[in-house]
Amino acid sequence: MIVRKAGVWAVATALVLCATVPRPLLGQVPVLLVPGWFDTERDLVTLRTRFLSAGWPADRIAAITFEEPTGSNRDHALELHDAIEALSARANSEQVDIVAHSMGGLAARWYILTHPGHGVRRTVFLGSPHAGTQAAYLAWGGGRAEMMPGSPFLDSLNAAQPVPEGVEAMTIRTPVDSRIIPGQSATLPGVPNHEVCCPTHAGLVRNSNVFNLIREFLEAQR
Repeated sequence: MIVRKAGVWAVATALVLCATVPRPLLGQVPVLLVPGWFDTERDLVTLRTRFLSAGWPADRIAAITFEEPTGSNRDHALELHDAIEALSARANSEQVDIVAHSMGGLAARWYILTHPGHGVRRTVFLGSPHAGTQAAYLAWGGGRAEMMPGSPFLDSLNAAQPVPEGVEAMTIRTPVDSRIIPGQSATLPGVPNHEVCCPTHAGLVRNSNVFNLIREFLEAQR
């Protein structure tokens, strides 16, 4: 009887472990993580780790570091093209999702809008200055002028619809963002927005509540 009881407990323990340990989502659309102004893929380590813990296979999560982190979004978009091509080939997938932080969201939108065969399915923008930010006056590099409210780059970017038809998008912002001024600039017309209290601008990529929103959006069946 003792042996049987031990066996029952062993089976029960195994069932609990199976229920709590994420299983690889082999059919999951690969995700490219895009950093913001002055940042690199090192700033996205926590976000990448959350994806892995949630069951995304390692070969379906990638992060990019731009050659010039403070450079032009037009140049960054070209680098995104190469990164997406590489991720698609590695994951053997025709579609890719993007999670972009801060200025990285501008490069992602520019890429999607200027590359008809982009292959992007869904995009999440975390604290991206879609209408510019006053904080750009304290920045430098090619991205500085492009992030200024009313810049020619933003006028071109926002002349069309926020994202092309067929691409699903979501914005996430924090009410205590000191980098996106005004805060409403982190939203897009007609695109669902979520306000999460209260990570910092940089903390958006590390916040668990933010990740839960990202995961729910990317995993949703349409």
